[in-house]
Parts: sequence; structure tokens; C-alpha cells
Amino acid sequence: MEDALPTKLRFEEAKETLLPFLQVIEDEAYPEPWTTGMFREEIRNHHSFFYVAYNQEKLVGYAGFWLLLDDAHITTVTTQKELRGRGYGREQMLHLITKAHQLDARRMTLEVRPSNTAARSLYDRLGFHEIGIRKGYYAKSGEDALVLELQMETV
Repeated sequence: MEDALPTKLRFEEAKETLLPFLQVIEDEAYPEPWTTGMFREEIRNHHSFFYVAYNQEKLVGYAGFWLLLDDAHITTVTTQKELRGRGYGREQMLHLITKAHQLDARRMTLEVRPSNTAARSLYDRLGFHEIGIRKGYYAKSGEDALVLELQMETV
């Protein structure tokens, strides 16, 4: 049972040497996964703050945001499939919120599938609220995206 308890994660900036590992996690997690080229651009983009998360020495996931002026826009939060439900997504979100706050972001935004109830529940518990819908946002499924926002003054 002790294995199911979340352990404080260690975060590092993502590096291109990790691309093969990130791609495996991504392909398993999403019906419309990022490509290796998209990951490479994310790592190289000077507006991007992109981190990998480790539990001891095990890579458990990755998360990032773009900082555009005072708006931190979350680009991804992903945990390995077999490690979900242990609080790692929450820890990654808290890391992003902390980093964005340190960079003087005034708000944080993201898109989420309406069908992703686990993520929506997490975002709700963290104080995000819905501010819009992007119709047909996910090209492969045609599913809409909910646009959520967190006002950083409330954090």
C-alpha cells in the first residue's frame, strides 16, 4: 500500500536527450499525441517552461507552460499511464503554478477535453474555472475543448 502514496517529485527542465522517453509516454496517453518535433520545439522555445518529473530516479511525467506577457498557458500535463491516480498530476500542476507565480504571471489558462473528468476534477480543486469553449478543437475526434482560467492573485 505504501507504493500508492505520492512521493514528493523532483523537477528538472526537459532536455532533448529525453525525447524518446517522452514520446513513449505521450503516444500512450493521447489520441492525438505530440510528435517528437513538437517536443523539440517546446524544449527550444524561449517562451516555454517545460519540466520532467521524477519520483526518485523514475520519470513519471512532464508538464509545461508558455509565458506570454503575464499569461501562463499550460501546454501539457502528463503522467505515465500506470502511475496515474497517485497525485503526480496534482504535484506537476502545483509546480507549474508556483513557477508561473514566480515569473509574475497574473493568470493561468489551459484547454481540456470535456470527457477528461479526472483532469477537470483536478483543475476544479486547484481553483480553475471555465471561461469558454473552443468548438472542434481536437481535430481527430472533433471534440470541443473547455478553456479554463486561474487568477494568480487568488493563489
